[in-house]
Amino acid sequence: MRQDETTEGAPRFYSVAATARMLGASEMTLYRAIKDGEFPALRIRGRIVVPARALEVLAEAAVADSKAIDVAEWMGEVDHGGA
Repeated sequence: MRQDETTEGAPRFYSVAATARMLGASEMTLYRAIKDGEFPALRIRGRIVVPARALEVLAEAAVADSKAIDVAEWMGEVDHGGA
């Protein structure tokens, strides 16, 4: 098993391009949202990846609330683990 996969073989991280395709959005829109702190992502030097878990949590929130989730607002409400 590769380190970037879960025990079930699903990826733990997605590229911005793959995430944009999954969401039906343009890469540029997603890059802008990430840059503006409106979408969860990790930056490792010049590489940006989106945690698969973030997409799962967003989808679960949309289903649980039975409505469209504004990711920028959701990001403002999430406890990012800071003190």
